Amino acid sequence: MTSTAPVQSSTAKTGTAKTTAEKTGAHTDEAAALIGNARSRIDALDDRIIGLVQERMAVSAVIQEARITSGGRRINLSREMEILGQYRDALGKPGTSLAMTLLELCRGRA
Repeated sequence: MTSTAPVQSSTAKTGTAKTTAEKTGAHTDEAAALIGNARSRIDALDDRIIGLVQERMAVSAVIQEARITSGGRRINLSREMEILGQYRDALGKPGTSLAMTLLELCRGRA
């Protein structure tokens, strides 16, 4: 049987108790468990994404250094346009914003 009563959970740092609904927005134990598990997966994915972005930044720095050392410019705008198109095609309009953010992070300092 599904419980609809909020489950109490204490918070060690503040000493206050939060109900399942307050923590997850769920109104059943089953939904709260599902949300908790999904949030854990999202947290793990976010950790991996951050690591990949940091790796991308490091690889981009190598490319920029090689380009500058050889007498070229730090940024290759035609390559950036390719990347923007790739993200837009894969993720739609929000993909363009995501790609712009990644490119900005990976450009480093001028």
